[in-house]
Amino acid sequence: MNNDEFIRAHREDDVRRLALTRPPEGVDLHWCLQQIEGWQLARQKLPTWATTPGLHYPPRLSMEQCSSEATAQYKRSVAERLLEPHERQSMTDLTGGLGIDFSYLAPLFREATYVEKMPHLVDLARHNMPLLLGQKGNGTDEKPGGATRLRFVVANEAVAHMDASSLIFLDPARRDESGRKTVGIADCTPNLLDLQDVLLASSRWVMVKLSPMLDITEALRQLHGVREVHVVSLQGECKELLFVASAGAQGSPTIHCVNLGTDDDTLVTTLAEREKKAATCATLPSDLLAAAPHYLYEPNASILKAGVQDTLCERYGVGKLHPASNLFVADNLVPHFPGRRFRITGLSDFGKRNLRHFIGDLRQANLTVRNFPTPVAQLRRQLKLAEGGDTYLFATTLADGSHALIRCQKP
Repeated sequence: MNNDEFIRAHREDDVRRLALTRPPEGVDLHWCLQQIEGWQLARQKLPTWATTPGLHYPPRLSMEQCSSEATAQYKRSVAERLLEPHERQSMTDLTGGLGIDFSYLAPLFREATYVEKMPHLVDLARHNMPLLLGQKGNGTDEKPGGATRLRFVVANEAVAHMDASSLIFLDPARRDESGRKTVGIADCTPNLLDLQDVLLASSRWVMVKLSPMLDITEALRQLHGVREVHVVSLQGECKELLFVASAGAQGSPTIHCVNLGTDDDTLVTTLAEREKKAATCATLPSDLLAAAPHYLYEPNASILKAGVQDTLCERYGVGKLHPASNLFVADNLVPHFPGRRFRITGLSDFGKRNLRHFIGDLRQANLTVRNFPTPVAQLRRQLKLAEGGDTYLFATTLADGSHALIRCQKP
């Protein structure tokens, strides 16, 4: 039995148990376990990769840290919108890594260059990319008929090997020399602040993936030529920030808030509108809550990260419960509101008698705290509620400063 046969025979098995077995003669167990584990992770995160025969996978950490297929597809959609087909001459990925984003961006262009300082990742990309792009051959500079011409470069100084491109993509490493996570732009490798003017002079568009923990307003003060900011969430979890820049950009950049894997609307706005709407979004009087609104809305993670939740009032006809609560209510159901949507079934203050009657025989609920002094875990103990079920409770503060518990169901 060889490695490929062993992998095919055991790729559904528990890797930890398989590691304790004695491999057949001729099988490199360490390599096979890495490939089996990589394929199992890819099934969830990179389904297209998992269905592509012959791919090689890196160690687990690289698989866990790489982009998901959904976010890589989103970057591709942004590039398709920015560049007409005749403008897609070449692209360069200066921080190739495992190559997830490269594998989705590269097919749009006539020539695509993958740059990476770690030789083993370049070897991996040279093997995988032709398979993913449907190209026969060995991943060299040969160009099969009608396909993207691929180039692979091992380089510590990426910019020194950079040619003029239609698009340059970077995903700076967000870890320091000790392996600790970093957030600030200047703390990432390479340091984009030192390179940005060269990048803008060398490409029509520069697309940069940065940490979802980064402060967007501060980043815009540091970065030049930003035309678009994309706050990308996947099923409610903010995954990454994309900054799209070009030379000579002026005015307020547009902000795109997207929640992949849901039916949420994509909200497109600007920083100028964010500041304007913050002053005009209406807060509902507390005494109207019990009688008027029938639905509660919680903006998704991208909306909250961008700080543009106040633009929702006019666009969707909703009102705020409190300026700091980030919860909205309305009489009508908005099907594609960018966030979670609930039907309100009850409301209580936190008086002991009222609260006891309100909870009744409820034994489990999904509990959320918004602008409320008690943490979720502590409040759950006080209410004696297990987690789960189809009831949703929101502990929050109303416009007059009083505290309320709102009971909801999915619409």
